[in-house]
Amino acid sequence: MADASMDVVSKFDKQEVANAVNTAAKEVGNRYDFKNVGASVELVGEVIKMQADSEERVKAILDVVQTWLIKRGVSLKHLDVPEAGPRLSGKEYKLDVPLKEGISAENAKKINKIIRDEGPKGVKSQIHGDELRVSSKSRDDLQAIQRLLREHSDLDVALTFTNYR
Repeated sequence: MADASMDVVSKFDKQEVANAVNTAAKEVGNRYDFKNVGASVELVGEVIKMQADSEERVKAILDVVQTWLIKRGVSLKHLDVPEAGPRLSGKEYKLDVPLKEGISAENAKKINKIIRDEGPKGVKSQIHGDELRVSSKSRDDLQAIQRLLREHSDLDVALTFTNYR
């Protein structure tokens, strides 16, 4: 019998992100506290762009976007929020939040170590670019690996499991 395998990846549904940002834009346009302050939010490629007349309002827009992303089932770990916060550009405060996909080499090594140290024996994992291929003789072992990785909240990447065979 052939080995069972799965891929561990970090990807988001682009349509769900677009829907969340569009819904957040409608909410920002309709809310009383965002009236006449130049508040807006839009998705440009892989970047969520927000702007308003004060730093607090930009942070409030970010909160609205995060709320809608959670409601749409998109992990907030896909957001790469700048630590500096909103920047002043003319009279407007702007915040550009890029979306991140893929598992970095550092995180892939960390996940590999978790699988090796804490996972069932006989499970093999290999790094393939920005994803991991995990294989085992038993499908139950693969499910145990999924549970193990979901329980590790110290990983700063949102994990998805695909190509489960």
